[in-house]
Amino acid sequence: MQMQQERLIPLVDEGLGNSAYLLDTGDGRALAVDAPRDLRALRAAAARRGLTVAWAADTHLHADFLSGAVQLAASDGAQILASAAGMRAFDHHGLADGDEVDLGGLTLRALATPGHTDEHVSFLLLDGPAPVGVFTGGSLIVGSAARTDLLGDDRTAELARAQYASVHRLAALPDATHVWPTHGAGSFCSAPPGTARTSTIGVEKAGNPLLAAADANAFVAQLVGSLSSYPAYFRWLGEINRRGPAVIDTTPALPQLSAGEVRRLLADGAVIVDVRPVADVAAGHIPGAIAIPLRAQFATWLGWLVSPEIPVVIVRNPDQDPADILWPALNIGFDRLAGELAGGMTAWTGEVTTTRLVRPDQVDAPVFDIRQAAEYEAGHLPGAVHLELGDLPAAGDAVPAGPAVVMCGHGERAMTAATLLERAGRRDLAVLAGGPADWAAATGHQLQESS
Repeated sequence: MQMQQERLIPLVDEGLGNSAYLLDTGDGRALAVDAPRDLRALRAAAARRGLTVAWAADTHLHADFLSGAVQLAASDGAQILASAAGMRAFDHHGLADGDEVDLGGLTLRALATPGHTDEHVSFLLLDGPAPVGVFTGGSLIVGSAARTDLLGDDRTAELARAQYASVHRLAALPDATHVWPTHGAGSFCSAPPGTARTSTIGVEKAGNPLLAAADANAFVAQLVGSLSSYPAYFRWLGEINRRGPAVIDTTPALPQLSAGEVRRLLADGAVIVDVRPVADVAAGHIPGAIAIPLRAQFATWLGWLVSPEIPVVIVRNPDQDPADILWPALNIGFDRLAGELAGGMTAWTGEVTTTRLVRPDQVDAPVFDIRQAAEYEAGHLPGAVHLELGDLPAAGDAVPAGPAVVMCGHGERAMTAATLLERAGRRDLAVLAGGPADWAAATGHQLQESS
């Protein structure tokens, strides 16, 4: 079993909070599990070991990223393994509960584990008759189980009951069985923060609070009660994955656009997404631009705040790699970025908007906190008004009139919120360069908690 564990390569996407897996089957071939459309890390891992991806398995119709399985089939000849119940509209080996696939000495067995989605399967890896580990996708995850509300509020409780049965089915595996989930800390598919990425059945039986729930009713209440908001694009990526994402057959690139071309695109309804660091955006950005500083969470906020149907013009600094913009965007279905302002802000000849930055000891106006609800409740500045960033486009009128200091955990999301409000006409905003802990340290005051 240890030998097989060493053959497994987890590929963690810190931004989306997910793990894909590459399993070396020992004969020059590999199994990819829940690979994203952005295959750069997986291809690099396969190349280092001289592996050919022969199988691409998906545990479910992902809502938070586009699957790379169709791409692996087209470019590498991989056989796609997925639940037959998913009704995928492309060639694949549809598996029912208990079906097995020979991986050349190892065996992969499909286990129906609905709950996160209707068609969800887990993949049990067997070495002979002995379970080695189980790819649990969005079923049993480290310290929790994935959310069950992605198919609508009217089905949340029903799917939570299915999830209860599924995680207990997995918990019946031997204690030494490794647990290899897709969703992990940082995922909006409802993984708890600060947890490990992988586990074992025994560890989860001993410490997962959902497995300790007294019965199905208690499980449902606990799981549903923990659900928070999730990005807008979760509502449509599952169907794209069912149909099959388009194969990418050329190296993605950002077309170069002159300032005049950018103005014409803006006049036709395009939006500028400024990916530069907070301080650069504050010093001057194109009026109406939405700042989404480039970092691990870039794709999440792009997909949450911008429609993929709207042409997007990128503004970046020369030291920011276009591939780190394009691939995360492609990962969530943004296939048609219009291009980038050639030369960046130095090429812009029109008006610019500046945004004031304030240090933690300089907060001089009412505070507008745009973090997630759980973050706000854990500790916020006294008197701060709260609205999640993802709700801002639809509920901007909830922001009090008058001067305000916008804040988040570090400053990136606050700058995004400030630029969204500037698009709506606000000009009396500042952004806190830091977060609540920085304010408490700088002022000596305590944060306020919400029960």
